[in-house]
Amino acid sequence: MAATAESTPVPILAPVPEAPKPEAPPAPPASEEPEATKPAEPTADTASLENASFKEESNFVSDLKDHEKKALQELKARVEEAFKNNEFVEPPPKPEEPPKTEETPAAEPPKAEEQVPSDEKPVETKEELKAVIAEIETAPPQAITEEPKKEEASVSEGKPQTPETVGPAAEVVAEQPVAAAAEAKEPKPAEGVAATDVEEVKPEPAAEAEAADTVPPEEIYLWGVPLMPSKGDERTDVILLKFLRARDFKVTDAFTMLKNTVLWRKKFGADAILEEEFGNELDGVAYMHGVDKEGHPVCYNVYGMFQDKELYQKTFGDEAKRDKFLRWRVQQLEKSIRLLDFSPGGISSMVQITDFKNSPGLGKWEIRQATNKAVALLQDNYPEFVAKKIFINVPWWYLALNTMISPFITQRTKSKFVAARPARVSETLFKYISPEYVPVQYGGLSRENDSEFTAAEGGVSEQIVKAGAKQTVEIPITEVGSTVLWDLSVQGWEVSYGAEFVPSAESGYTVIIQKTRKFLPSEEPVRSSYKIGEPGKVVLTIDNTSSKRKKILYRSKIKSA
Repeated sequence: MAATAESTPVPILAPVPEAPKPEAPPAPPASEEPEATKPAEPTADTASLENASFKEESNFVSDLKDHEKKALQELKARVEEAFKNNEFVEPPPKPEEPPKTEETPAAEPPKAEEQVPSDEKPVETKEELKAVIAEIETAPPQAITEEPKKEEASVSEGKPQTPETVGPAAEVVAEQPVAAAAEAKEPKPAEGVAATDVEEVKPEPAAEAEAADTVPPEEIYLWGVPLMPSKGDERTDVILLKFLRARDFKVTDAFTMLKNTVLWRKKFGADAILEEEFGNELDGVAYMHGVDKEGHPVCYNVYGMFQDKELYQKTFGDEAKRDKFLRWRVQQLEKSIRLLDFSPGGISSMVQITDFKNSPGLGKWEIRQATNKAVALLQDNYPEFVAKKIFINVPWWYLALNTMISPFITQRTKSKFVAARPARVSETLFKYISPEYVPVQYGGLSRENDSEFTAAEGGVSEQIVKAGAKQTVEIPITEVGSTVLWDLSVQGWEVSYGAEFVPSAESGYTVIIQKTRKFLPSEEPVRSSYKIGEPGKVVLTIDNTSSKRKKILYRSKIKSA
């Protein structure tokens, strides 16, 4: 399913597309028009593909444009109507048709010309036929339904029955069972009550409608927010605006998406999925870590974990395992959404980071099938939950693919995407996330379960060291017996680093803490400590022998004895 411009997918992993066909690029979706601008060609591995930055819209109703306010009110009215009509209830399944059985055709009666003539005499004689004709001609136009009077009955008792008397009498006898059956169908009034006093009591239509209105509609919540607008919860507007923005404020399309999401959540069991157990084998594949500079929770998705063949087979080996992976992914997203705030001024979206380092190639169709299915599902049922999507350590084929599909992606979607090659990972992440929240494996200073530094303490300083120059960082200490602790990172490294303690007294001796050595680009930030025996300072030296300037990030603290 092609991603719409307004509804950014929230994948655990970016969709891994099929290898592009050389003869023609993919056709654009019907709902999107090709962009007129030609995308930039992929450059060297130091390049970062980046579009105009996406800026989230306000969720305050007073800040909406007139047509957006109108669309919101129309959608709220449509949702209220849907509650009254029970439109958020899955229709019952159609009964299965019984298997058709071949019926043997009944034997046809012999045709008139094929019937065997009988030797018996005809039933009617000429005299009897004349009597029947006379009876028809003399019969009154209406059927006799009243019982004969006693006088007439007594007169007829002693007379022989002629054909003229047989006809009417037989008609009376034939009508009596019919009349008796009709009387039996009509309820008889109770004894002592006139028949005209008995009336059938029928419920009035107004009473039936009133009784139907007394049945309360089903309570429906989306991510802990009541969906019914009449509840008066301002968070409901925020949820409805997500669906409207995902469908370009087209009310009918937004309502259809909303209804389908409610029905899907019931069928999939999304509200109860947090209680399911999936083990901890995939804990490193997707995890939440810190926030960006605007307060959005950040989710990291790591492709390289599936380089482990055993884990790959356990996760994508067959259809049942891929379905389990899909449920696990939905669970991870539901956990992430619990960190959001759906009040009008709250943070109601997140940042997604997908790491392609050591990721399986395009030939792994199992993971491609699973992730594309996850993207389609999350795109249809989790609209506008991504504020920024950052791809890091992107391979060459991603840049080539981006060049091909870029003309067919709308500007709103492209403005949420950022892609960085390996040499620009730290620099790209630091544009959106402060170093104290970026994990150490990506050049930041954040360590898991860190008991020494907390992100809330902040205190990260920056310095620039020019190409071919040296830069020093000094940490003065006056309290004897205390311990100084510091973190240091250099973007891209490829510099030499050393640390020493220089006492304040001229008679003191300089102590080498870290022997100077060259750090490679793949190395993580340094964390070191030194216990002070006399007043002095710790001096950190960075020697940039490369041809590019480097950014130094560092922080320190002194722990009393």
